[in-house]
Amino acid sequence: MREAFDDYTTDELICVCIARQIEDGEAVAQGIATPLVAAGYILARLTHAPNITFTSAIGNAICDDWCSLSLSRIEEAWLGQARRLLSFAEISCELLPTLQPKEFFRPAQMDAYGNFNNVVIGDYYQPRLRLPGCGGIADVTNFSRRIYLYLPRHERRVLVEKLDFRSGVGHLAGESQEERRERGITSPGPRYLVSDLGQFDFAHGRLRLVSCHPGVAVEEVQAKTSFPLEIASNLAETVPPTEEEVRLLREEIDPLGVRKLECLTGQARRLALREIIEREKYPISNTQYPNRDKEVSP
Repeated sequence: MREAFDDYTTDELICVCIARQIEDGEAVAQGIATPLVAAGYILARLTHAPNITFTSAIGNAICDDWCSLSLSRIEEAWLGQARRLLSFAEISCELLPTLQPKEFFRPAQMDAYGNFNNVVIGDYYQPRLRLPGCGGIADVTNFSRRIYLYLPRHERRVLVEKLDFRSGVGHLAGESQEERRERGITSPGPRYLVSDLGQFDFAHGRLRLVSCHPGVAVEEVQAKTSFPLEIASNLAETVPPTEEEVRLLREEIDPLGVRKLECLTGQARRLALREIIEREKYPISNTQYPNRDKEVSP
């Protein structure tokens, strides 16, 4: 029986949950400003999935190698190690439909069926908050069979009864697969969600709690969700990170703590950003970017 280990933070637990969803040999896709996902992918690579291929929206790059997370040098990390750089048309029309990479998205709002919103909070024409936008989410979630979700902060204002705008396609309550195909939707909907409170699936087309993180009660998860949750009959406790997984995250994958930014807000986030930028002022050695001079295919 594994000895209990409890010296970990919420961001590290989320990274570990993401890593455990990755299988060896897969292609994994990372969007912009998603360091929890990047750290999870690298952790998978260093533990149980040594043969994954990284694809990134940063520079439209495909990489076999990895390097420590960065903030001010993030483009160097991808473009300096790319096996190949692609145009947006090649990414959209050739790579994504062919490789079907596994990708984690972070909703600003999500309903019980996994439909989500990254465009606007409030009325579209007079919004309370204009969000960064959906990028390629509206396209990818229409055809990809490998959509996964994560929420650094599980809150009622995020898990809502009704979206203000739909930019990511979920399970579309009440529609059959035939009706979805008639609308050009070939994706079955998201498969999985991890938040700072637990792990979920969509076994019946609706969000279902399958494990609570250590110290979290079902009542807390429901209280922070605006719609009634399904609860798995075999509800479990999330297996916590191991000491080695935490060491890899802190010492090798993300010694700067970039992953923590997704879990912080307000003044705490501003201070963390300044600290990371200050620490990155000095040149990064080739030991952190071992393949930075490797020739890149056009």
